[in-house]
Amino acid sequence: MYVYIMVRTQIYLTRREVEALDRAAKATGRLRSHLIREAIEVRFVLRRETSDVERALRETAGRWRRRREDGAAFVERLRRGRLAALHDRSS
Repeated sequence: MYVYIMVRTQIYLTRREVEALDRAAKATGRLRSHLIREAIEVRFVLRRETSDVERALRETAGRWRRRREDGAAFVERLRRGRLAALHDRSS
């Protein structure tokens, strides 16, 4: 069972916004409140998480360029080493 602590808030919407919410609610079978929470999640919560990933990618970009082996060779070397180590333990 999931317990969500909600804080009640009141917002003012234009007729156009309410009509858009009502169309979306009818099309999806969701409540207005759910659609509003979903929009906030996408716009503010997930966007922040995405920017964290993008920042990590920017910070690590180019780190591989001085390596002599490509990614596939590196992974295969790791697999061989790990499999060999596991084999040695089981003997």
